[in-house]
Amino acid sequence: MYISGVGAGLFNLSASLKFLGEPAPTNLLNLVQNLNLNANPPKLALNCQLSIEFSTTSTNGIFAINYVSTSKFEVSRNMSSPATATSDIESQPSQPTANNGKVPATDLTTDTEQPRKPWTIEDSEKLYRIQGWGEPYFSINAAGHVTVSPKGDRGGSLDLYELVESLKQRNLALPLLVRFSDILEDRIERLNSCFARAIARYNYKNVYRGVFPVKCNQQRHLIENLVRFGEPHHFGLEAGSKPELMIALALLRTPGALLICNGYKDREYIETAVLAQRLGQTSVIVLEQVEEVQLAIAASKSLGIKPILGVRAKLTTKGVGRWGGSTGDRAKFGLTIPEIIQAVKELEKAGMLDCLQLLHFHIGSQISSISVIKEAIREASHIYVELAKLGANMNYLDVGGGLGVDYDGSKTNFHASKNYNMQNYANDVVAGIKDACDERKLPVPIIISESGRAIASHQSVLIFDVLGTSDVLRETPEPVSEDAHQIPRNLYEIYQSIGLDNYQEVYHDAIQFKDEAISLFNLGYLGIVERAKTEQLYWACCEKIQAIARQKEYVPDDLEDLEKVMASIYYINLSVFRSAPDCWAINQLFPIMPINRLDEEPTQRGILADLTCDSDGKLDQFIDLRDVKSVLELHALKPGEPYYLALFLGGAYQEIMGNLHNLFGDANVVHIQLTPSGYNIEHVVKGDTMKEVLGYVQYDAESLVESIRLQTEEAFQKNKITLAESQLLLQNYERSLSRYTYLQS
Repeated sequence: MYISGVGAGLFNLSASLKFLGEPAPTNLLNLVQNLNLNANPPKLALNCQLSIEFSTTSTNGIFAINYVSTSKFEVSRNMSSPATATSDIESQPSQPTANNGKVPATDLTTDTEQPRKPWTIEDSEKLYRIQGWGEPYFSINAAGHVTVSPKGDRGGSLDLYELVESLKQRNLALPLLVRFSDILEDRIERLNSCFARAIARYNYKNVYRGVFPVKCNQQRHLIENLVRFGEPHHFGLEAGSKPELMIALALLRTPGALLICNGYKDREYIETAVLAQRLGQTSVIVLEQVEEVQLAIAASKSLGIKPILGVRAKLTTKGVGRWGGSTGDRAKFGLTIPEIIQAVKELEKAGMLDCLQLLHFHIGSQISSISVIKEAIREASHIYVELAKLGANMNYLDVGGGLGVDYDGSKTNFHASKNYNMQNYANDVVAGIKDACDERKLPVPIIISESGRAIASHQSVLIFDVLGTSDVLRETPEPVSEDAHQIPRNLYEIYQSIGLDNYQEVYHDAIQFKDEAISLFNLGYLGIVERAKTEQLYWACCEKIQAIARQKEYVPDDLEDLEKVMASIYYINLSVFRSAPDCWAINQLFPIMPINRLDEEPTQRGILADLTCDSDGKLDQFIDLRDVKSVLELHALKPGEPYYLALFLGGAYQEIMGNLHNLFGDANVVHIQLTPSGYNIEHVVKGDTMKEVLGYVQYDAESLVESIRLQTEEAFQKNKITLAESQLLLQNYERSLSRYTYLQS
């Protein structure tokens, strides 16, 4: 039962009551008698709504029951003299029933009719969990627009909706990827500040030197900014391939910064990394395969340069989440403990054991549980001190990546979240390494981390528009005639009977009748008009049942899919395969929400379908509290008014891992920097044109145009096309080749 006050002495009552005989209101009277009626003024009114009509009389003498309509009534109690009060029953005439005008024994349910509070931006903040995943960069302003604070809690913000409108006026069409360089700078500063505080707290007698894994986002403007922002912190780069090594060698010029060389290596890779020392680079070659030991020895002797070497260990500590298999004996990268001992012996034999200075490990990306990190640090620290005991010149401990991002804002060990913050992470890394070294009375090493996701994710916002929707038929059904087919008649009876007491049961009945209708139609026993009526009634039943289920704290398991069944399809101007490939490939969760109209209640539930001709080109998994929901709360489209959605925290991996499915190319990209007077557009990187994406698959634009020209000439000669039509076709064809691959809204 739910009771809420709407004024002095006036309450709304919602209760599930069972009227199984005459007089009908007995249970209601007992219910009201148990209420606290000490109201002031001394009259209590309970406004109730019933799901069916009934006719009865009261013998209690102290309650008056008056029908407001055929479905509503009022219960009032005169508090002045409850012992002697009388009541008058005035009921509206009811239609005769098959039971001589009496209502048969049945369950009677009252429906809640609570006054709805106006929707607020606080409601939107809670619904989309923006304070959890967005802090301190994203929030909602009084206008109902998402705002961006690129400098975090240091002040300054931009209205994201107004920014998009301004960029569109600069001929930058959606989809649009906006990079906020100030967020990138803030992430680097936060990470280094956390380690500085941890080092001071634990009296750690060495320093932290972070590196950014180039693989997370290789885009030139981002890497250039990252190197510039990292210079005060001696922040370096990590390369996992020969092309990434080329990037790092050319762009990293920060004195004291590290260049960590990971990945598979050949002689050329190793020689290039060794020679980089002549340029002043502190390049560290991490040996990940047994064969690389002899390659490094040979390159060193050939060049006459002693390299800085490291080994990557395969830890037994088990990771968590999708990348939990990055550790263990059968992990893709690294050396087992016996292989590490073999490498030590080979280096010692070559007189190069002093070159071995670094231990590296990686237990996977997006580690959601801090306990896993602690365990890995403990194991790796003991390997480090044992290598030092064997005579290696140990100086660095690289803890790899894994620092997570809280995609759903729950701050838990759910795979789309993490149960620790950046400071917790730094504290545990520093304390764990220090404890192991102090126990063996060894100097503590320089700490390195490769935190790419935690640095790059927040700075990127992908914005796209909605082109249209496909909605489930939502119409109040017309009454079904008595001579109609039995199935639509049955469904109409179900539609009329749906209530709180039976909504779960009749849902299965509705499904059964719909399935029967389709079977009969396929066998030729049901016409298309009757099938259409059946489906209309089915959707009307589902809509009614859905409305009841939404009011429940617990939704039965068999109704969990109803929201998805009833969901609208919002068609978005985007390729999931190009701009959010992890959503398709590994079911990665990203926060997705509207960037405007957040002061309005989103009345629709929908999934997002992209432009590609692929059934997998959709977004149908969205963040929830330690869970995944199958629909997103959205607003109904308004004619002539744009509706923008944004995908947040997608700055790592998505751009480079996207593909050209259906030849949808790169989106337009802008780099925004906050200024005292607003913002500055640092860089604009135009998205792919049709000519460019066709070139990726070896088509020559001029040859294509010439082919169309020849076809139009031939058609003109055969009087299949006019000269004006042929020229219009050629103009449109040539113009399209220079246009954006996405749709114009």
